[in-house]
Amino acid sequence: MTTEISTLMAAAAERTVPVVRGIRDDQLGEETPCAEFRVRDLLNHLFQVVVNFQALARREQPDFSTTPDVLTDGWRDRFADETQRLVAAWSDPAALEGVSPGMGLPQPVVGNLVLVDLTVHGWDLATATGQPYRPDDAAVKILLPVIEQLAPNGRKMGVFGAEVEAAADADDFVRLLAISGRTCV
Repeated sequence: MTTEISTLMAAAAERTVPVVRGIRDDQLGEETPCAEFRVRDLLNHLFQVVVNFQALARREQPDFSTTPDVLTDGWRDRFADETQRLVAAWSDPAALEGVSPGMGLPQPVVGNLVLVDLTVHGWDLATATGQPYRPDDAAVKILLPVIEQLAPNGRKMGVFGAEVEAAADADDFVRLLAISGRTCV
């Protein structure tokens, strides 16, 4: 069984997992477009998000209290496995019902939040490590209005940087990145 959000997550994972697999150990200290994260930090954050949002799909309490360093032997394969578990968790239509007890948001919004992380942080990691990245167009179409709606509160919470100006003819993904505080050249 699948849901629209799990299909979009699978497409995002198909683009982000190869980027993660392509990160060399000597790149873990590189800067990323997220000022507060080096590549290692962003990988640990994304790993934590992927694992915790599996719990949120099952209505379990997530644990964002610490961000453990999970970049030990086999971390690239573990990330791929965890993204598969994420997609499976959100494939259950029940995952989209009601309000998240862990986040206090409607479950479909929670699903979109992890889709944002998979998509935008996939680009962040690709940019930081010199890899190509092209997001899933269907995910971008869904996420652009989500980002537009969430960005003001996200900036207050320090999740997004200040919006940057995108060119008038920018595609939707560049606009999404600009709204989230990233410059795409």
